[in-house]
Amino acid sequence: MHDTREVRVRVIIDGHALDVPAGSTVAAALAANAGIAGTRTSVSGAPRTALCGMGVCQECRVTIDAVAHTLACQTLCRDGQVIETTGPR
Repeated sequence: MHDTREVRVRVIIDGHALDVPAGSTVAAALAANAGIAGTRTSVSGAPRTALCGMGVCQECRVTIDAVAHTLACQTLCRDGQVIETTGPR
């Protein structure tokens, strides 16, 4: 018999703690958090979010641990990670 408990990590998204499965991308964590409508805003103020899921479109850029313009779809969540979006909350 094996342990079926899922390993989770805690990230902080715009000041709110969220527990996500280990191995999740930041984009997946943002999608799982109903309070985040997008990862950033366009010049006109419209919410933008991950589109391609492979780093090509650059729509998922967020600030992670004070590093701006990090691609959420290409970054794995780790315990204690601080994620900041500019999208509407």
